Amino acid sequence: MPVIECDVDEARETLADAGVVISDGKSEYEHWRARYNDAIAIAYDDKLVIQGSNPQSIEALLRDSGGHAYLYFDGGSRGNPGPAAIGWVIVTSDGIAGEGNERIGRATNNQAEYDALITGLETARDYGFDSVDVKGDSQLAIKQVTGAWKTNDPELRERRVRARELLDGFDKWSLKHVPREVNERADKLVNEALDDG
Repeated sequence: MPVIECDVDEARETLADAGVVISDGKSEYEHWRARYNDAIAIAYDDKLVIQGSNPQSIEALLRDSGGHAYLYFDGGSRGNPGPAAIGWVIVTSDGIAGEGNERIGRATNNQAEYDALITGLETARDYGFDSVDVKGDSQLAIKQVTGAWKTNDPELRERRVRARELLDGFDKWSLKHVPREVNERADKLVNEALDDG
């Protein structure tokens, strides 16, 4: 559950300008509530607490657009195919800008890796970043997206095309394979989603 320390009056104005529905708080401690895309922001004295299944939609509206981010992604399945989940983390020079995980149903490890990459890229785009350095421990997804390896599987080919479309939407991007230890937070988010299922 993201917490954003901010001027809640300015945040309210920003959200209202974006067309977000704002209502009164439900207790003496809540200044107001905003509902948008399966997320609810609750304003307290100097912070917003964002709840719901899509908190990044509200975070993206409140964040200054532009800038550079690092995206770490991971996907996995228990069984191949089997129950699968994804995880992603977006990091800036200020720290973690956003992270998320979710179960995606039944998938192969490779399908889950691609879905994590795509979801992370969509979120980085929605946050308004101009450039992104993407890092993951899936050599297959990275080599296929960069064109070093062919993509023979039709389902993975569709995902590869989508990932490239998203990457090409940034002014500048890079995609790099990293060891699992470097990708530890995204890996942990995948396992948390699988364990919670």
